[in-house]
Amino acid sequence: MRKLLCVEDNEDNLYMLQLRFDVLGGYEVLSTRDGAAAIVMAASERPDLILMDLNLPNINGWEATRRLKANPATRDIPIIALSAHAMSGDREKALATGCDDFDAKPIEFDRLLAKIERVLAPASGRRRDMAGAAPLPGRPP
Repeated sequence: MRKLLCVEDNEDNLYMLQLRFDVLGGYEVLSTRDGAAAIVMAASERPDLILMDLNLPNINGWEATRRLKANPATRDIPIIALSAHAMSGDREKALATGCDDFDAKPIEFDRLLAKIERVLAPASGRRRDMAGAAPLPGRPP
């Protein structure tokens, strides 16, 4: 089962995402409503992927992404940025900030799911390739 961290301050969007992933199956969805909590949850829960709204209270999604990518414990977690205020250049800015992809709201679930699967595909391959490998020094097996 894949673990997703959904960082979204809009309850309707969060409800829709959780419902769709529950119906789909194969995903455990964790959620938080602000960037500061997202940073803490990402480090403690180690999700397979983060869906990051960019317009959040406390610490916005841009800054939360920068901090997650600067932290060795969370830098390899893929992040897909979500924004209702998609302006020209926002996708490029999100990628430059460290996001692995970008999706505009309103969320079209099938489009978002395709992006999630594409972003997670390389990680799944690495996990399979490393299944028999010895643990890295200083890291638990």
